[in-house]
Amino acid sequence: MKDRDYHLAKKRVKAKKEFYQHLSTYLVMAIFFFMLNAVTAFGNWWFHWPMLGWGIGVLFHYFDVFGLPGIGEMSDDWEEKALEEELRQIEKRKRKQRHTSSTKPNAEEPEERLELKELEKRKIKDWDDSELV
Repeated sequence: MKDRDYHLAKKRVKAKKEFYQHLSTYLVMAIFFFMLNAVTAFGNWWFHWPMLGWGIGVLFHYFDVFGLPGIGEMSDDWEEKALEEELRQIEKRKRKQRHTSSTKPNAEEPEERLELKELEKRKIKDWDDSELV
């Protein structure tokens, strides 16, 4: 288990490193294209078009490494992690049920009952059944 975790961690660190290298290259090239555009055709700005396409590639690389914001990583072992989380939640609910059922009175123990014999004797009716909705 530790060996597998180590390899998984190493793989994730490598993926993060590659993303940061990709992002750094993108930023350096954005500056280069801006400067090239400023020198060659100052009034005609074109540098943003290649940067836009490349930026979309960097964005998809980010999603691949870090996952979608708010959703998390959707890698190969995402399903396994989600399954483990669901099993933890189920076990947590079972423990909670066991705890609450142990505080409820046992079926073998006699229940205390409130006797309402006086109210049953009175049976006062202050309304007409036709008034009921």
